Amino acid sequence: MRIRVNDTVHLVRDRLTLAELIQDLKLVAPHVAVERNLEVVPRSEYPSVELQEGDRLEIVTLVGGG
Repeated sequence: MRIRVNDTVHLVRDRLTLAELIQDLKLVAPHVAVERNLEVVPRSEYPSVELQEGDRLEIVTLVGGG
C-alpha cells in the first residue's frame, strides 16, 4: 500500500503499525514525534496504530547539538 511520509511516497506492507514503520525507518522511538493525517499520535499508541492506504505522516526527530 502507499503512504506518504514527510512528502515522500513509500510502498509498505498491509497491516503495518506505526511502531513497525519507525523501526523499519531505523528511527529511535523515544526521539520521534508523529502526526498522522493532521493529528498528533501519542507515543503510547504507536504499536496499535495500523497504517492505511493514503495515510499522510509527518515524522520529526530530536536532533542534539550545540
